Amino acid sequence: MRTSDIVEAPAAPRGILIVDLGAQYAQLIARRVREAGAWCEIAPPARALEVAKRMDLGGVILSGGPASVYAADAPKIDKAVLDLGVPVLGICYGMQWMCQALGGEVLGSDHREFGRTEIAIGDAKGLFEKIEPKTVVWMSHGDRVERLPQGFKRLAHSPTCPEAAVGDPKRGFYGVQFHPEVSHTRQGSQVLANFLYGICGMPGDWKPGSIVDREIARIRATVGDGEVVLGLSGGVDSSVAAVLLQRAIGDRLHCIFVDNGLLRLGEREAVEKTFREHFHMDLAVVDATDRFLASLAGVIDPETKRKRIGKDFVDVFQKEAQRFASAKFLAQGTLYPDVIESTNVHGGNTAVIKSHHNVGGLPESLHMTLVEPLRELFKDEVRAIGRHLGLDARIVDRQPFPGPGLAVRIVGEVTRERLDILRRADHIVTSEIERAGAHKGLWQYFAALLPVKSVGVMGDARTYESCCALRIVESQDGMTADWASLDRDLLARISNRIINEVRGFNRVVLDVSSKPPATIEWE
Repeated sequence: MRTSDIVEAPAAPRGILIVDLGAQYAQLIARRVREAGAWCEIAPPARALEVAKRMDLGGVILSGGPASVYAADAPKIDKAVLDLGVPVLGICYGMQWMCQALGGEVLGSDHREFGRTEIAIGDAKGLFEKIEPKTVVWMSHGDRVERLPQGFKRLAHSPTCPEAAVGDPKRGFYGVQFHPEVSHTRQGSQVLANFLYGICGMPGDWKPGSIVDREIARIRATVGDGEVVLGLSGGVDSSVAAVLLQRAIGDRLHCIFVDNGLLRLGEREAVEKTFREHFHMDLAVVDATDRFLASLAGVIDPETKRKRIGKDFVDVFQKEAQRFASAKFLAQGTLYPDVIESTNVHGGNTAVIKSHHNVGGLPESLHMTLVEPLRELFKDEVRAIGRHLGLDARIVDRQPFPGPGLAVRIVGEVTRERLDILRRADHIVTSEIERAGAHKGLWQYFAALLPVKSVGVMGDARTYESCCALRIVESQDGMTADWASLDRDLLARISNRIINEVRGFNRVVLDVSSKPPATIEWE
């Protein structure tokens, strides 16, 4: 590409602003909006007006939150958000704040509502088009709107909440006391679609093809006629990022695969075959097993493991990247949930759960500019554009694998011996589940090695060996997860094979905890 061929970065599509008022569901609202085909951005209350003014704004959604609007520490939004001339939907706390801001009154209720609740629809037009006269929703509130602002009317009620949904159709202002974004609300997706298309008039252009076109244009605008180095792992994220980059800049993409010795069985060989032989990418493979294992020797603390692996990766990658003197850009497959879990990205009270080695900036010594084409996307969106790009289902539908690899599935010290037995056990888990077709609908399914030894009997001999935990979960984006129940015969087959074929394990247990309170990975 010549400098004269450089294109300008595409303008963001018409979008919905989601104001995060402290809700645990703010990101879920964003996913539901995008699933419906509309682009959206999330902003904290302090930056809501600023973000709204730079957007091609189609509407605003005010999220729920745990606070009371009359409390001293309640989230504050600039009331000018209501003067932008676009429709506004307030959810739970968002509804209460909007009603109070417009002159209504919110009080604590004697009858709190938590969980599934039946509401009766009083006005089936607009927000409740195509909604059943009586429908089940998910409530989670202690306060309620006691007096409506001028111009508002009741749209729905429940036995203990007179103002379950309210609206001022003339101004396009609507509020729902329930959560339409959660699956427990029976027709929640239809309510959101009614707001997006019937009320906001969104174009519905946030689809895989448009995402791909937009990201390719952004890459070209950022990189120009430069070259890019990508750390390729072979997982869904880095694979989709690689194909996007190849589409955008061709052979000016250089991929580096670092074998840290913490990979699954056959991982390195599969990456070489797929990207070097099939996609014909410039791929360098570096075997740094000895270096990583030396750094992890004696390390027990999970965060120390992650930080050392991250540092070693950067050091190895930096040394290898020096071969490409013209490459001034580093690409990564960072996703939105990575950013949320690692950084206080929206200025709220989200705690750092665990660090991600590819989030949080680059060392100055690297002298490269970061390119992250997937940073604003959720995993399901990445899979969708991977299919659109023609990636094989074995890559697109592959379960997520953490950057630190098997190191965070070995509780305690990481050694060659422990890696070897976990790698073989993990292969049994994945191969048996996939052979049975039970992986469809699962988010992750893997083995973990626990720092526990127990007594067993094999033949006539006493054994004292390690314990293998099976972690099998269902999720949509990794932010929350529920443990999955597999067929008993399948679990028995997995357990028998691990104990009989992997010397070092004499006990297999099943992890039946959800996220939260547990995380998906053990460390």
